[in-house]
Amino acid sequence: MPSNQELPSVFRDLRLPVVGSPLFIVSNPKLVIAQCCAGIVGSFPALNAREKDGDPIALEAWLREITEALDAWNQANPDTPAAPYAVNQIVHRSNTRLERDLEICAKWNVPIWITSLGARVEVNEAAHSCGGIALHDIINNTFAKKAISKGADGLIAVAAGAGGHAGPQSPFALVQEIRDWFDGPLLLAGAIATGGGVLAAQAMGADLAYIGSPFIATDEANAAPAYKQMIAEYGAEDIVTSSLFTGVSGNYLKPSIAAAGMDPDALESADVKSMNFGDGSSKPKAWSQVWGAGQGIGAVKSVGPARAVVDRLAQEYLAARERLL
Repeated sequence: MPSNQELPSVFRDLRLPVVGSPLFIVSNPKLVIAQCCAGIVGSFPALNAREKDGDPIALEAWLREITEALDAWNQANPDTPAAPYAVNQIVHRSNTRLERDLEICAKWNVPIWITSLGARVEVNEAAHSCGGIALHDIINNTFAKKAISKGADGLIAVAAGAGGHAGPQSPFALVQEIRDWFDGPLLLAGAIATGGGVLAAQAMGADLAYIGSPFIATDEANAAPAYKQMIAEYGAEDIVTSSLFTGVSGNYLKPSIAAAGMDPDALESADVKSMNFGDGSSKPKAWSQVWGAGQGIGAVKSVGPARAVVDRLAQEYLAARERLL
């Protein structure tokens, strides 16, 4: 079962126990606003907000746009207020923007902070300084304990089958080991693309599902049309796991690898030391068209509005509960 502790207030009034995961390049203010107004937490990586030298800071502009849009929605729709939003911070030594972005997010009182690739006390303290909560994504129980020991409020268990950087462990094993000692907020990621999957995550012991790939195939997403269409046309057998592109194991669309001139069934490995976020992305530009996706994409049948994805998840979630009860 989910934790016995009462969830933090930012999660209590969601339409559906779902957080839209931050997607490199793909997540932008339009997608976040659409997700939040549809009743789930929307999020984006801070590194997605980029500006050229001398231009105004894009992260400031994004946070202003999201804040103002959600305020306007709440005033116009008091009975169905928007969900809160989250910002993902890449806590990796090559992210030279981290300190600046932490200050900006604290200034804008970001309610939910998601950290990746490193658990650091000062990042959690920055979240707490403005009343936010800090969630850290992990791929095993050891990293989970380290994150909580450094002040994270909750965990995102990234299990096998998740899009992009993914862990190797079964969600059943990962969640049960974390729940042996941790009763705080726990999110589960890994091939969850249906409302039944959301309910299953809760049955295993998670509080919320962490869903990314279905939102790539949406009108609001900042993704190439061919990328969106691949999400809608392919399934789990079209996903390949490789460390070649970033130095860390991740899941990618086979057709995009083939289109880049490589054999998806004969990829070399890469060392984690090759990871570099200096230019805002973990992948070299040569592989910018190698597209990440999770194994759950078989549930995505077409490209459409983000609200339609949330509507489908909500309907499936209620139907799954009725079947079981």
